[in-house]
Parts: sequence; structure tokens; C-alpha cells
Amino acid sequence: MRYLRPLPATISDGPRLAGGWMRFDRVEICERDRRPVIVPVGDLPEAELAPLIAPRPPLCGIPMDRPSIMGILNVTPDSFSDGGLFVHPDAARTQADAMSRADILDIGGESTRPGAAEVSAAVEIERVHPVIAALRGRALSIDTRKAPVAQAAVAAGAVLVNDVSAMTFDADMAATIAASGAAVCLMHAQGAPETMQDDPRYADVALDVYDALASRVDAAVTAGIPRDRIMVDPGIGFGKTQDHNLDLLRRIALFHGLGLPILLGASRKRFIGAIGSAPQAADRMPGTLAVTLAAVAQGVQMHRVHDVTAVAQGIALWREVGGYDGPVWN
Repeated sequence: MRYLRPLPATISDGPRLAGGWMRFDRVEICERDRRPVIVPVGDLPEAELAPLIAPRPPLCGIPMDRPSIMGILNVTPDSFSDGGLFVHPDAARTQADAMSRADILDIGGESTRPGAAEVSAAVEIERVHPVIAALRGRALSIDTRKAPVAQAAVAAGAVLVNDVSAMTFDADMAATIAASGAAVCLMHAQGAPETMQDDPRYADVALDVYDALASRVDAAVTAGIPRDRIMVDPGIGFGKTQDHNLDLLRRIALFHGLGLPILLGASRKRFIGAIGSAPQAADRMPGTLAVTLAAVAQGVQMHRVHDVTAVAQGIALWREVGGYDGPVWN
């Protein structure tokens, strides 16, 4: 199998990557057990080029031809960065107001940090439902692996289900999402949160994650979820070492080959602290912004972050300083 990684260029006459803001004029062709080869985009057959250039339709009403922001709002006592800060609906509403520049807010009632223990669906619903109700009118996502939680959240107003297990944790999740009309983000993870960081291994992390996500996309479509309601996430930090994370970030443009919008969730994660000498998660905004802008320059459409205002400011400056060749956005 050939995997194609578009190489975006600041100045290029090539096609737009995924119909968005970056252009590309070369492609790295990757095959297992062979050295990659870089070829001009004009050398590709139309069938191989099509997924790389097809415009991505809006997802949950959010345009995918510009960078967008998903604000993280955890209503858990034990999330790695903001556990316990926003468990009360009033505190959650205040934080949501502070993230006014987010295109969508991701509400989570169960921590999936490395080593986290599972909580029941009932507890999860008890945590998230009052917050979703309090934020009705905003675009909301529910961060859950459980079908009953997804169903309750969508009924309360959520429009996206962000499943870190890519619908493998709960056998009822795919049918629940298909029937709900909600969109889904399928994230790759190797193992459960309790043990995923024990000894993660891959033959080639980018290609292995690509294959796994392709399989889950096929499963979603088979279950009745239209492709225009699907987004993919390579799952930074979920069953990956620091080297795995860096490899995925360097080659994240590879995932445009799936023909779907990409979400990146790297905000404040441990590898940022390790590389950037920031042991406290709250001090990792600069590193998060650096990773975000590197992904924006590879055409990644949505960015799941804690520090919404800072990241929005960084993207706005990136656009104005150079490298931007897409539609105008606020």
C-alpha cells in the first residue's frame, strides 16, 4: 500500500490541501519496508490525488477551510491539567465565557489521562449534563467513550461525540451516533488509559495509526454514519512515547489521505513539558502554541486546546505574518 504525505509550501502554484489554506506541490510516497520517495504532485494519478485536494465540508457548521479551535472544558476531579476547576456549572459557564473564541467546546466527564480509572456512565452523565444544559446555544462536543453518555449529551444539545476509543470501547456507540445525527471524532489510542503508557510499540507509528483510523472510519460508515460527519484524530499521547508523538506531528499531513478533517489534541501534554522544561501542565501554553502552528502549517483543521485565547491570537498572527493563502476568517 502507498501512503501519501503532501508537503505544504508557503509559496506554491500547487493545489490547495483539502480545499483549505495551504498549497502543496510535492508528495512523499511512503511504503512499508521501503525508503520514502518525493515526487511532484503532477506525477500522481488522479485517484490518489483526489483525497488530498477534495474540499472538506463544514462539520457541525464549522468551516473546515480555515483553522478552527475546540476549547477543552473538563468537569472532572482528576484531569491532568484542570481537574476539579470547573466541576460546578457556574465555574464551567465562566470558563466557557473565557473561551469565547472557540468554535466548539468539548465537555468531558471522565479523565482519560495515562493511569486514569474508568468511571460509570451514570457518574459521567451526572457531571456533564448540568454543564451542557447551562451552555445551551454554544456549539458543544461530548468527550466520552460510552454510548449512554453520548446519547444523553446529544439529547441535551451536543453536536459532536469525541470518542478517544474510536467507538471500540462501547459496542453500542456506533449505532447510537448514527441514530443521533451527531458528528463523531474517531481518535486513535493503543490500549486503555490505565495501561496505555506502559510499553507502547509500533512498526511505523504514522502508518500504523493511519491504518487503524482507516479501519475505524470504515466501521463508522458501515454503521450508518456519513463521511461528512466524521473527523479523525491521531491521538497524541494515547499509547505513544515522546518519539511516537514527535513522529506523528512531523508527518501529520499524511492523515489528509483519509479524505476527512483532522483534529489535533496535543494541548499541555507531557512531551511538551519534557521538551520545553515545563513540569507544570498550566505552564505549557507556549509549547502548545508552537505545536499548533506547526500543525496549522500542515493543513490540520481543528485544534483541541486549553488556552483558547492565546492559540487564537497565535493563529491570527501566523495568518498575517505569512504563509496564509486561504479564505478570510474572523
